Amino acid sequence: IGSLRALSAIDWRDFVEHASLVEQCLREDPAGVYAAMDFATRDRYRHVVERLARQHRLAETDVAEAAVELCRAATPTEPAPALPRHVGFYLIDRGRPRLEQQLGVRPRLAERVRRTFDRAPVPIYLGLLLLLTVAFAEPLALAASYDGVATWALVVIAVMALIVASQLASSLFNWMATLAISPQPLPRMNYAHGIPAGARTLVAIPSMLGSAQDVEELVESLEVRFLGNRDEHLHFALLTDFADADRETLPDDEALLRRAQRRIEALNERYADGGADRFFLFHRPRHWNPGERCWMGHERKRGKLADLNALLRGNAHGRFTLVVGDIAALGPVQYVITLDTDTELPRDAAQAFVGTIDHPLN
Repeated sequence: IGSLRALSAIDWRDFVEHASLVEQCLREDPAGVYAAMDFATRDRYRHVVERLARQHRLAETDVAEAAVELCRAATPTEPAPALPRHVGFYLIDRGRPRLEQQLGVRPRLAERVRRTFDRAPVPIYLGLLLLLTVAFAEPLALAASYDGVATWALVVIAVMALIVASQLASSLFNWMATLAISPQPLPRMNYAHGIPAGARTLVAIPSMLGSAQDVEELVESLEVRFLGNRDEHLHFALLTDFADADRETLPDDEALLRRAQRRIEALNERYADGGADRFFLFHRPRHWNPGERCWMGHERKRGKLADLNALLRGNAHGRFTLVVGDIAALGPVQYVITLDTDTELPRDAAQAFVGTIDHPLN
């Protein structure tokens, strides 16, 4: 019983990584990315090394060392300097053929076919779909021609047969594709202990201010998202418009805007940590839309996001009538997570999102 308890208490992932020679070799990644990735991504890299070594009867350490050697010989590139100096570039990305050349091996037939498909997926897919459709439709058209059907009727039958066969071919081909192609998770950095300053992120929720109840619900949801994803380099913002109207301003507009301002300011006071503001409000005015024949926010949600990007790039030019929060902290923002009003942000999901997009291979 004591042994079973010990076995259940041991962190086997940590044990395996400390005992693995491949792990120690890959941690010499010149880009310094490998050690900062999450366990699932590191494990995927190790499995790729294992498969390469097993298929071509090589030592796993030789495969890992070859990848590291290619990284050391690589020249940094723009706009991703770390890309060719990261071992993952040669294990799971476009540098894989160079690694195989370095090892003196040739990929298997199935792998070569997959890479050919990856180079021109649309023409190959449509070509195979057309061949399958013709193969299904041809017997019916030939049978009709043998029965002496008139030419115009034969054309109609052939067209109808192609339409029906295309549906069958499409369903069959898509089903075969799901069997032949397995999805792979995107590589991810491990930001569970905090998003780095170089990946500062803004969570933005495009919304409408229609009533006082709307304001209360929006601010409460914003606070809930923050509490599940607290991070020094993560900010939260409401991008708001007023509801569509037949006039540029309505009597209740000012009161709604002041209520929203007070609620955002209260959140910043409640969670102040002596650093940058965590919460922001960006509100836009109504503009006349000739097509909709009403006053509304310019291009609605798409317009809000475009204006936010302009603001983050220092080119707002008065697109917002009210900005709540010190936007000086938003200058270094690299990423924006956009959520719908009714979309939640589960606990630590923001760190996982940023860890994925910030990986050099992505």
